[in-house]
Amino acid sequence: MKNTKVSSVGERALISILSEIFKAPDGREKGQEGILIGAGSDDCAVLDLKGEDCLVVTTDMLHKTTDFPEEMTPWQMGWMSAAVNLSDIAAMGAEPTGLVMAIGMPADTKIAFVEALAKGMQACAEFCGTTIIGGDLDTHEELTITGTALGRVKKSQLLLRRGARPGDLVCVTGYTGSAGAALEALQSRKPVSKTVLNALFEPAPRTKEARKLAESGAVTSMMDTSDGLAMSLYDLSRQSRVGFMIRENALPILREVRAFASNQEKLREFAFTRVETSNFLLQLIHKRSKKVQNICNLIVIGECTKYEAGIVLESPECKFITIEQRGYQQLKAKAVDRST
Repeated sequence: MKNTKVSSVGERALISILSEIFKAPDGREKGQEGILIGAGSDDCAVLDLKGEDCLVVTTDMLHKTTDFPEEMTPWQMGWMSAAVNLSDIAAMGAEPTGLVMAIGMPADTKIAFVEALAKGMQACAEFCGTTIIGGDLDTHEELTITGTALGRVKKSQLLLRRGARPGDLVCVTGYTGSAGAALEALQSRKPVSKTVLNALFEPAPRTKEARKLAESGAVTSMMDTSDGLAMSLYDLSRQSRVGFMIRENALPILREVRAFASNQEKLREFAFTRVETSNFLLQLIHKRSKKVQNICNLIVIGECTKYEAGIVLESPECKFITIEQRGYQQLKAKAVDRST
């Protein structure tokens, strides 16, 4: 592996390599015993606060070239930079308690750009009931933003990627495929509505809905789908040791997105393997539970099966199609190749 390049292994494989380095020989994370969940296994790290609560921590980095389309405003760049972090906090069922943002920018960046960027960050933080509590500034060849979000949740309400069981219902919030269609529209220079574009430019973290879902006790597992629905299903499958049967007819897709897709294969690409930004949560809910019916707009798209069954899509024609493990990380790599 010494001569293997990062581009050839992918993000998930690299995370696995680093996670092993950050663990002690006995399998426990290095450092304090208060680390409940360490590197690599979930949306956030989890620290024990020595009471009934725990602290969740996440970080995410965005770059102008690969993450911010040219059509985005500085305000939208700031909003997205906060949103991708706050969405991870939501995926754990936690209440956001603060956001630290580090910004590297070219020396000739205009003050007005920085002000708009900061206002977008703060607006997203306030939308989620928190604020920017600090950060760092530096000069950099390319606009690069790294956020670190903190959240608090009762240990009994903490939601992880593991915990699902066969028979659990697979539910989502929001519409799938909209952000992927927006990205396709920008790349092909085809017109779409502001509603579709904002799914990519201004994703709304589901922090309020996530808290209510965590408090219900009905959710067995949860994560966000920022790398695409297919990749998220595979992550949940590995952690919970379950398979999935997804019904294509049940996927919540805007009529405009269906019309924009040139064919059924392209529509599946939008729904499963394209970017979903962070306005989308994937939950697994106990089949017998009725506690979540009035919490938020949940769409049931399938159910958990035995692990050996894999991840299968039931098409409208009642055909069964294996969902491939592909996601947004590969699309970003292609975008980089085109720009070099």
